[in-house]
Amino acid sequence: MWKSRSRGADSAAQLTPEARRRQHARLLGAHVRAMRAFLEGADGKDILIAEREMLTPLFERCFGFHSLCLGPGDNDLLSLSPIRHAIHWAPEPALAQSPSTLICPLTQLALPDESMDMVMIHHLLEVAPEPHRLLREAARVLRSSGCLIIVAWQPMSGEGLLRLDPRRRHITPWEGSWRTPAALRDWLAFVDFEIERIDYAGFHLPGLRLRHGWLERMGRRYNLPLGSLMLIRARRNVGYVQPLNAKRSRVAIPGVAIGQVTRLHSRDNHDSRSSGDSGKV
Repeated sequence: MWKSRSRGADSAAQLTPEARRRQHARLLGAHVRAMRAFLEGADGKDILIAEREMLTPLFERCFGFHSLCLGPGDNDLLSLSPIRHAIHWAPEPALAQSPSTLICPLTQLALPDESMDMVMIHHLLEVAPEPHRLLREAARVLRSSGCLIIVAWQPMSGEGLLRLDPRRRHITPWEGSWRTPAALRDWLAFVDFEIERIDYAGFHLPGLRLRHGWLERMGRRYNLPLGSLMLIRARRNVGYVQPLNAKRSRVAIPGVAIGQVTRLHSRDNHDSRSSGDSGKV
């Protein structure tokens, strides 16, 4: 399934920007539907349990006003965070779960610069048509003191061994390109982010269901890099420290209706408004 779509993505360079945008939306829409169906099954629910156990202690150290989740979005993982205003993304209006869902290309997020306190990329980096630009956009909308979280599949694991069968690489959840932590570290360094910690979960033998038994407890206890899931926490590599008593203003991000958000907030318009505002100062 994903194989034929990926071939079409290879020829995207020959399309117009608008046709390429529609093609990427179709590809991501198919992935989101398939991933939501997987997460609703028994294996997917086990995966969500492991992810919640990893995210809960991490979210306890994340504070702010706004958070953004880029991913399938059929689970409310951001509800674990003390950040109350959570924004979800969808590739097309049919997949939106609320009127304020962000519907736009991953390479042109319809959000102001440095407006998010936390951005989570949930099982999306593997299938994103332009993953480097996705990371660049996530870095753009994240505050200097914000936290970037990546939840991804880990290739050196039981699930990774199952992908040795070429037929599985085009079926959810084994589709896309699974990248090693070292590769993601280099990618994040390119957008001036530094990995603070990597946690692993989802320890089980190939072909067997994740049971959350002694193997999972042992792997989580020693944080062995053999789990099917990895959670990367990264922050911007800045050369200054913000004072603890410094006050910052709340950024107003109104809820955007579905019809308004279908990629009509272009970066060019945003840049022109920013330059116009700067000229009034």
